[in-house]
Amino acid sequence: MSKKQTLQELSEIIDTYCVDCLVKKHLREESGKRFAHSFCINQCTVGLKIKNVGKKLT
Repeated sequence: MSKKQTLQELSEIIDTYCVDCLVKKHLREESGKRFAHSFCINQCTVGLKIKNVGKKLT
């Protein structure tokens, strides 16, 4: 898979699942931006998929 295809896949995932994520919005309101971001990266299934796809770039 080329770098361009990988970036396009990442963009599609983010646009589909992350743009209007209600979980992230709720966590930002309740616990703050830092906690919400950490949750998205380390616990959210979509965030984990983004990490796995992003590893193809290195």
